[in-house]
Amino acid sequence: MIIGTLELDLRVRESHSLKARRRVVRSLKDRVKSKFNVSVADVGDQDVWQRVRLGVALVANDRRFADEVLSKVLDLVRSDPRVELLDHTTEID
Repeated sequence: MIIGTLELDLRVRESHSLKARRRVVRSLKDRVKSKFNVSVADVGDQDVWQRVRLGVALVANDRRFADEVLSKVLDLVRSDPRVELLDHTTEID
């Protein structure tokens, strides 16, 4: 069993309230979940308007598949104009 995790530190570009932040985060989480069938959670900086830390996890039976899926998730997040990727960490065990 292979467990892959991806931690994303993001900046929400045009967020001026927690409500606007939540709207962007919810939309992004829903897109990632539906497209890649992974678990996604808002795991930090929840009281800061323009910062988001998302955790993404998946279980697979092939290391290459897990790496490919997490790379695609990263590409999707990078392509979203509402957020800026500040940092990310990937682990596959």
